Amino acid sequence: MRQRPRGDDRGILDPGRLRRQVRFRRRLPAPALLPYVEHYWLIDWTLPEPYEQRLVPHPAVNVVFHGNDDGPETAELAGVDTRLFSITLHGTGRASGAQFRPGGFRPFWRRPVAELTGLRQPLAGLGLPVPAGRIGAGTDDDRCRRLDALLTGWSPEPDPVTAEVVALVEEIRVDRGVLRVDDFARRHDLNTRRLQRLFLDHVGIGPKWVIRRYRLQEAIERAAVGPLDWATLAADLGYADQAHLVRDFTAVTGVSPAAYARSLG
Repeated sequence: MRQRPRGDDRGILDPGRLRRQVRFRRRLPAPALLPYVEHYWLIDWTLPEPYEQRLVPHPAVNVVFHGNDDGPETAELAGVDTRLFSITLHGTGRASGAQFRPGGFRPFWRRPVAELTGLRQPLAGLGLPVPAGRIGAGTDDDRCRRLDALLTGWSPEPDPVTAEVVALVEEIRVDRGVLRVDDFARRHDLNTRRLQRLFLDHVGIGPKWVIRRYRLQEAIERAAVGPLDWATLAADLGYADQAHLVRDFTAVTGVSPAAYARSLG
């Protein structure tokens, strides 16, 4: 059983600046939710000027609560986002969210998760129970307890196929040697088409996209640490050459690897 939330910065563009601008932390959910939920994430801010944060999303569903002391709290569900995500924060506010493990939302949704890919929808319109009060009020423990109660109340249905898919995606995330769908399918004695169907049904996106996204997130994270030999990195991550990595990096982040490295504060 996991003892602490993930500590990497994968998917966060310019993580140093993020942490200078806002209070960002991750917390684990209740033990019963660990098979399904990666972590809760909590953000609080008081900003004299608007601040834009960009993210390269994980292949994961999120439930997000956003608000401040002066207005209502919004609640929405965000499916897997294939595009660069950008949000501008200003004034004083807070956000509380649950990031599900890739594949982990299927037992709550009970339908193909691909239905949600690319969508952000108010929670109230999805047929899932909504919280009676504000998730974001009080201490971090208060916020996490409310998230625990909400998600437990959605009564996830345990499913061995969900556990299989969650494990497959986790293997792709941590094993840099996973570069091709057909090789990965053979490793697990799976038909490639069945692997694709499993991912669309449980993750919401195909395995090729998941592999490429995790490898690209690794490149982004390593760029934030220090200078890189991009040609060597491209080979390590399964790209045909440096130009292909540069093209993917630029298409996803909106800037070239060199420009991104220069922009880091």
